Amino acid sequence: MKVLLTGANGQVGRSLQVRAPSDIDLIALGSDKLNITSISSINNAFSEYKPDVVINAAAYTAVDKAEIEEDDARAVNALGPKLLVEACKDNGAFFVHISTDYVFDGEATLPYKETDPVNPINIYGKSKAEGEQAIIRSDAHYIILRTSWVFSEYGKNFLKTMMQLGAQKDRLNIVADQMGAPTYAGDIADAIYTIIRNKDKFRQEIFHYTGDQITSWMDFAKYIFKIAYESGKLQKRVFVKGITSEEYPTASKRPKNSVLDCKKIKDLCDINASNWQAAVIKIIKS
Repeated sequence: MKVLLTGANGQVGRSLQVRAPSDIDLIALGSDKLNITSISSINNAFSEYKPDVVINAAAYTAVDKAEIEEDDARAVNALGPKLLVEACKDNGAFFVHISTDYVFDGEATLPYKETDPVNPINIYGKSKAEGEQAIIRSDAHYIILRTSWVFSEYGKNFLKTMMQLGAQKDRLNIVADQMGAPTYAGDIADAIYTIIRNKDKFRQEIFHYTGDQITSWMDFAKYIFKIAYESGKLQKRVFVKGITSEEYPTASKRPKNSVLDCKKIKDLCDINASNWQAAVIKIIKS
């Protein structure tokens, strides 16, 4: 099976390359090789590689920066998926698109299901929601995979930021009133390969896939520092104080509840939630 991957240099993109099964012919392209906002670049890639599957791991993910770079965010997160899914439909390829918990407003009291209406509260979320709608309207063969709070060994993410700050500071103030489930990029990659192997069972589906334990950014940080200290990666304990979102103002508003209901992907694909705590231990110890 020939699989074309966009966003090869991101967290999920790099994890997909490392974890690619031997029977998958993975063509991994970064933005320097494939511009997903250019129809000619996309057509050239389809002509050259003739993929059976396209995984779109490319995204504009700078949530705060998106508030002032709205055109750039919408180009990558909305136009790009639209052009890719149309090319997939024209060429008979299966399309896997990675989306986000930020398509929801965070006002719900229960975990969000795939059928819940989207209502993003920032430009990043709005651009991702627009990308989802373009895919849904295409009537192509697709899966949309929403995930949240992604971390890994690669790139910039919360775990790596905390390790850097923990080495520099004894005390940190971390937001405690935003709830979600961290998700290990390696587990996302494994879930995507399972979906691809079962692609003929699905025509057009949205799945939620996140970590197995709900937490706050504050408690996520506390767990990282606990493991880092116990593993000898930090030589001192770091004190974490919980603060409100209002006490830590950002350019972009964040949803207070980012918890996604992942029952559907377990029932239909037999894919277990990401064991993010085990992943934290593995990453820090290695």
